[in-house]
Amino acid sequence: MREFLVEITTSPPEGTTEAEVAERRAAEAVRARELAATGRLARLWRPVGESRSIGVWRAEDEEDLHDNVLGTLPLRPWMDLTVTPLEPHPNDPGPS
Repeated sequence: MREFLVEITTSPPEGTTEAEVAERRAAEAVRARELAATGRLARLWRPVGESRSIGVWRAEDEEDLHDNVLGTLPLRPWMDLTVTPLEPHPNDPGPS
């Protein structure tokens, strides 16, 4: 699978109730665990003092990423995404 760096900013629409936000966030946590268990979500960070997320996600290609990974997130309708396809760097100190 290919890896993608995905920056996510989530903004509930104006007028959304706190109950709906809480319900979707709880469902999002469940779905993230499922995606991590299948290797689709590799890492996820939140920059200090910010409400956006940065993660490494895996998919066959960008279409698969949008349709079968990010598109399955309960908060997806409220997300703005920036997707950057990644490739290995020859100097990467990580596992080869």
